[in-house]
Amino acid sequence: MSTWIQNKRKSSGLSQSEVAESLGISRPTYIKLEKGISKPTEDQKTLLADILDISEETLDKNSAEKEIKVEIKLKKIPKENTEKFKQVLLYVVSKIGSRPNIGQTALYKLLYFIDFDYYEKYQEYLIGATYIKNTYGPTPVSFAKIASDLKNKGKLVEVISKFFYDQKKYLVTTEPEVSALKAQELKHIDDELERLASKTAKELSEMSHIDTPWKVAKDRQVLNYRHVFYRPDETSVTE
Repeated sequence: MSTWIQNKRKSSGLSQSEVAESLGISRPTYIKLEKGISKPTEDQKTLLADILDISEETLDKNSAEKEIKVEIKLKKIPKENTEKFKQVLLYVVSKIGSRPNIGQTALYKLLYFIDFDYYEKYQEYLIGATYIKNTYGPTPVSFAKIASDLKNKGKLVEVISKFFYDQKKYLVTTEPEVSALKAQELKHIDDELERLASKTAKELSEMSHIDTPWKVAKDRQVLNYRHVFYRPDETSVTE
């Protein structure tokens, strides 16, 4: 099992650290999962299957491939729109990626607010990405996979810069394609960036920590979009 997972991870262009971060666990803990020393939880099976495009049967010999789909449906995890995720990420980076305060951690939080605020406003998914509760705020599970694919295609460049501390940043190489995004979605993204993009990663993290979807979730648990309807005034975007 471990060799199969290692090969799938490597073929996806992902490092152990990136997969670990997507799962909300440490690299040593992920290594134990990859080597078969410890078993993944049911939530981790679901997320690993999404990250590595594998069936749950590969992680658990006694499971069937169809069970992963049932698990996702029962947990009310939306079907993520991969193409929209790519276009939103490139669009956001093209707009604010060069700002000194916008590193990977800030991008995580901006994508979260873009996604969850849109759902609160329109009761529809924009990207519909899956986010988990991490110590510093919501983490989009597919970010590493999406960023890796865009880097391999030459559309995104990763750099390390100094902003109080070393941070991982991203820059676009060409004008982003936005054909998958509606005018309403683009306006929403622009409004969110105008409202939030001047904040530091710490400020965005603190803001996410008072948001109901993050507060009511358990550590490493998937955040529920429907919890936006119980937000406090500080994070609610509806009048």
